[in-house]
Amino acid sequence: MEELFVKKPIPQAYFQLALPVVFGMLASMVYNLADTFFVAQTQNTDLVAGVALCTPLFSFMLAVGDIFGLGGSALMSRLLGQKNTTTSRRVSSFSAYAGIVTGLVVTILLLVFETPILHLFGATSATYGYAARFYRIMAWGAIFIIFSLILSNMIRTEGLAKQSMIATIAGTALTIILDPIFIFPLHGGAAGAALATVTGYALTDLILVHFVLKRCQVNSVNWHEVKIGGPLIRGILVIGIPASITNLMQSFGVALLNNYLAHYGTTQIAAIGIANKIYMVVMLLIVGFAFGVQPLIGYNFGAKAFPRLKKIIYFDLFVEMGLALVLASLLMIFAPTLVSWFMPQAAIVNAGSLLLRSLLSTTPFIGAILVFTTLFQSTGQALGAFIMAISRQGVVFVIVIVLANQLFGYLGVVWAQPIADLLTFVIGLAFYVFKFRPLITR
Repeated sequence: MEELFVKKPIPQAYFQLALPVVFGMLASMVYNLADTFFVAQTQNTDLVAGVALCTPLFSFMLAVGDIFGLGGSALMSRLLGQKNTTTSRRVSSFSAYAGIVTGLVVTILLLVFETPILHLFGATSATYGYAARFYRIMAWGAIFIIFSLILSNMIRTEGLAKQSMIATIAGTALTIILDPIFIFPLHGGAAGAALATVTGYALTDLILVHFVLKRCQVNSVNWHEVKIGGPLIRGILVIGIPASITNLMQSFGVALLNNYLAHYGTTQIAAIGIANKIYMVVMLLIVGFAFGVQPLIGYNFGAKAFPRLKKIIYFDLFVEMGLALVLASLLMIFAPTLVSWFMPQAAIVNAGSLLLRSLLSTTPFIGAILVFTTLFQSTGQALGAFIMAISRQGVVFVIVIVLANQLFGYLGVVWAQPIADLLTFVIGLAFYVFKFRPLITR
């Protein structure tokens, strides 16, 4: 483990840890595009819009998983850097079972509060039925989605990024196979798409548990090792909660954007649903690199290898911003063609192209935001992690979209997120320079 995290040249260690996560994200990207394609083939705008409205639901489940997935793995990485494997093992076991309990609670709450939640997402009389069918299946499958996120993060702290990738790709492949079967021959429609997703995550969970039992030296799902003290639980939560808020804000931001766009017609909702799927091509890749390198950052911070940590941060910025710039430029050029592949209706192609280009315009800055965010999370900088969590698609986005809509109407809504991205980048850079940078240069 020390050979990988401390001794191996930074580019080699970086890509060895990050690339398997990126490939897993690529598999998720293929699924997202395939799912949107299959749903769009129904040529039912209300159905497409109904499924698109439930996008924040998935982000919400990821947010819940992040509490113990990212919070627990960040603490584990620092403990491993300090050579404290016994405590790290207990943290992993506690996080796994905490995720199971939390998943059950989430399912109950989602089912009880279905109607107000779907209205919050922007469901109308035309889209509610389709959205509800998708929503209910996803609610029942919450435990599988949450548990998979926790275990995949945990095993990567031991350098088993390849095993995490295998589990993710296997589950995604099964989902892609089942998606058209459940939607068309079995006439599942929106519910079929959700059922395929949940089934894929269940397979991912089984494979991840197998790797924990057979390959991990530190990680555990042993019930007898679940007990940890209050300080360790706080150590998980002070990072896990801000990480969770980041995804909650993503859910909130998407729902808020959907609500504002809903005032301009169902076409706009269908268009943003397609635009978001294509936008995720860039986002999943840069998120993959950001999360893939987290164990490397946390381990070196725990080992107090600050000169090496500084080089890791700079290399991470170079990869994230450079990759985002190249990919976003290509997708912006071919935006109309890409949107038309899903629904070749002129109104949706025009609206989707504009929305897609606006979202892509600031992706290099989002790459830097991800570096700052994962850096603060991995090193236990709770304040910085919290600030980043509530900014981009939270407080900053709310202020920007309200003002932009009042001043510029539809175009203000379209460009609200890029403006919020730029402002959040400035906030993250300022915190890094004035609060974090002295820790790694002293």
